[in-house]
Amino acid sequence: MERREDAVLCFVALLCLWTSATGLLSPKGVNYEVQALMGIRDSLEDPHNVLDNWDETAVDPCSWAMVTCSPDGLVIGLGTPSQSLSGTLSPAIANLTNLQIVLLQNNNISGRIPTELGRLQKLQTLDLSNNFFTGQVPNTLYHMKSLQYLRLNNNSLSGAIPSTLANVTQLSFLDLSYNNLSGPVPKFHVKSFSVAGNPLICATRSEECSGTTSLLPSFTSNNLQKTQPSGTTKGQKIALAFGSSLGCVCLLLLGFGFLFWWRQRHNQQIFFDVYEQHHEQLCLGNLRRFQFRELQIATNNFSSKNLIGKGGFGNVYKGYLEDGMVVAVKRLKDGNAIGGEVQFQTEVEMISLAVHRNLLRLYGFCMTATERLLVYPYMSNGSVAFRLKAKPALDWVTRKRIALGAARGLLYLHEQCDPKIIHRDVKAANILLDDYCEAVVGDFGLAKLLDHCDSHVTTAVRGTVGHIAPEYLSTGQSSEKTDVFGFGILLLELISGQRALEFGKAANQKGAMLDWVKKIHQEKKLDMLVDKDLKSNYDRIELEEMAQVALLCTQNLPSHRPKMSEVVRMLEGDGLAEKWEASQRVESTRCRANEFSSSERYSDLTDDSSLLAQAMELSGPR
Repeated sequence: MERREDAVLCFVALLCLWTSATGLLSPKGVNYEVQALMGIRDSLEDPHNVLDNWDETAVDPCSWAMVTCSPDGLVIGLGTPSQSLSGTLSPAIANLTNLQIVLLQNNNISGRIPTELGRLQKLQTLDLSNNFFTGQVPNTLYHMKSLQYLRLNNNSLSGAIPSTLANVTQLSFLDLSYNNLSGPVPKFHVKSFSVAGNPLICATRSEECSGTTSLLPSFTSNNLQKTQPSGTTKGQKIALAFGSSLGCVCLLLLGFGFLFWWRQRHNQQIFFDVYEQHHEQLCLGNLRRFQFRELQIATNNFSSKNLIGKGGFGNVYKGYLEDGMVVAVKRLKDGNAIGGEVQFQTEVEMISLAVHRNLLRLYGFCMTATERLLVYPYMSNGSVAFRLKAKPALDWVTRKRIALGAARGLLYLHEQCDPKIIHRDVKAANILLDDYCEAVVGDFGLAKLLDHCDSHVTTAVRGTVGHIAPEYLSTGQSSEKTDVFGFGILLLELISGQRALEFGKAANQKGAMLDWVKKIHQEKKLDMLVDKDLKSNYDRIELEEMAQVALLCTQNLPSHRPKMSEVVRMLEGDGLAEKWEASQRVESTRCRANEFSSSERYSDLTDDSSLLAQAMELSGPR
């Protein structure tokens, strides 16, 4: 009798599994979620082909890029931020009824926000900021009773703010700033709310437009809740009634269930376990937590033969994971002193949200009582510093593309990332090159990870000799303009093929590098600066323009340096002539007798032989 009951229970479990899986299938055997995602893709323009592996013939979409699934195979997350997507957002998104997170910020998507979004009853986070959406804020959004975090800022939305939106009781963050909204502002009971930058509102309600609030979504274990199929007390009776006629189906269901479970287990990747004692796990895209032993094996116990880089933050090792993926493992120095566990995890989460084609993607991390390790994709072409010394030499077109790619990555960190990130160590060694020699900014989050344990010390700086801005060196205070200075030095490295401290040595100009560059620029002898390996294979007009951008970026006063958005435009050929002319007017009227030039102050650093004898990396706190 017991065996019979066990068999019945087994059949019921399999029947539930089959019902759950086939519940997503249409009569033609097509997964409804696959159909919905393909509808979304078809309405978007994807210039970088980030959605290429979305396949309409797939059984399930859980292995697709930018798609996150729950353990039982339901699509709960859609995230394609900063991918230059354009087109419109398809109403088909409403068919993904299990969605909990939608992140589409920093793209070029236009058209109206679909009213069908109101059908997403489980949605908790919706970020459509920094796009080109038009029309009204859909009145149907109030149906999303689980919504906690809503960002529609920096679009072109118009009309009145729906009063019904105030009825979303779970809403804690709402940003509607910088649109063209009008009318009365409902009374929202949220922790953070902003309508700043809406002229029709702020003209008469200045008290509500005094500023904007900048927060990150708080991804906790509540964001991606796991649902378990519920049993039924009547299932046994149903199973007994139909068991004899469906016995053959049981074998098929068993095979299908095992395949379904194995695939989900294979594709599901764990982010981190914030509350390990409760065994609650958080999933976020493709980021995962590694075991220390796993990375030991991958790097052959961090063998010196696998060492591919050293820096102020730690050593980098090439590693081979069990699935064959080649990765770069950065083993942070003083891992046991880097803040607390939850704090480190929070910082890793923040860094993982900075997604841009010109930023190095964080693949995963490892954390023990004494170790902190970060895992990145392996960049086959190494760093710009390495490639400038390697053969064959980088051609001029590639160097220009590297400069523009690095500038776009820094622009994202400074002006599009929320909150903004200051790199503080922009140099050729931290600009990596992928298989196609596209520039990828690396190490942009490491300074932030290490700051907390030594934030009380402000007398030392972190960076690399030859790239440190004068004001950072003298005061220890950094800003976006310190990164701009480092980028200017990077441009000169790309032109010359030499490290910053090597500039001018052949011409006996040690220590006065920027003065020397300025001098040969005035004398129209920039050919002296060009990498000899280029010979004459470069565009002299483009050389002149890149040198001008470099000199603008390395001006002594931070306020005189351009923002990275201006740098990108100048490298693209827009506004350089006007910026350069204005700079020359300021330079001609400045009283040089009362202040050192940037390179004169800089030479104080580069001429100090005792400092040069030290390690090139300054790893002290800021």
